[in-house]
Amino acid sequence: MQITTKGQVTIPQEIRNRLGLLPHTKVEFELAGDHARIRKARRPPGESVRGRLALEALRGTADTRMSTDEILALTRGETRARTRRK
Repeated sequence: MQITTKGQVTIPQEIRNRLGLLPHTKVEFELAGDHARIRKARRPPGESVRGRLALEALRGTADTRMSTDEILALTRGETRARTRRK
C-alpha cells in the first residue's frame, strides 16, 4: 500500500467494514510510538451524524413551497386538498 502524492491512502474494505467506516465518516489519528491509529471521530454530545448527513443530502432539493400546516397534514396522513400559496 502506498501513500499518494496527495497524502491519501485507501483503507482496506475489511477494516472499513469492521470499524463501520462509511463514506463521509470522520476519523481521528493517534500517534502511538512509531504507529498511527485510526478510529471513528468522537461525536460531541447530542450530535446525530446520521440525521445531519440526511439533512445535508436533502438541503435545497425541495421544488415546491408548502406551509407548516400543509406539511403537518401530509405527515399526519390527512387527505384534504392542498391549497397552493403564492
